[in-house]
Amino acid sequence: MAPAALFRSVVIDCPDPRALARFYAGVAGGTPEERDPDWVVLQVPGGPRLAFQGAPGLTPPEWPRSDRNAQQFHLDFDAGSTWEEVDAAHARVLALGARPLDLDDRERKDFMVYADPAGHPFCLCRVAGA
Repeated sequence: MAPAALFRSVVIDCPDPRALARFYAGVAGGTPEERDPDWVVLQVPGGPRLAFQGAPGLTPPEWPRSDRNAQQFHLDFDAGSTWEEVDAAHARVLALGARPLDLDDRERKDFMVYADPAGHPFCLCRVAGA
């Protein structure tokens, strides 16, 4: 069956689109392209297009709460097949401004959860068996 439409972007609301686009460029690569002060696009090399839309009054999600201001979505990033690679990615996202939300049981879960500078959750995942 032919699709009704083709996937274009994941759009993320945030108070500062330029800053959040720079953060995700540091995480996943690419160069942010500012369309206007409230709209910045990042084409991730070999991956999706992320767009960042200005939302000055945004209240970030409260991970892992679901009773109010639920996370709505999160992004997953493959950080490598070894824990050494994941640890290097961990250090890099912290240096970029990420905040740890859940680093427990990483060996069992194969992922760790962070908040980006605007408060959106994202995960660094270990690629098992790669």
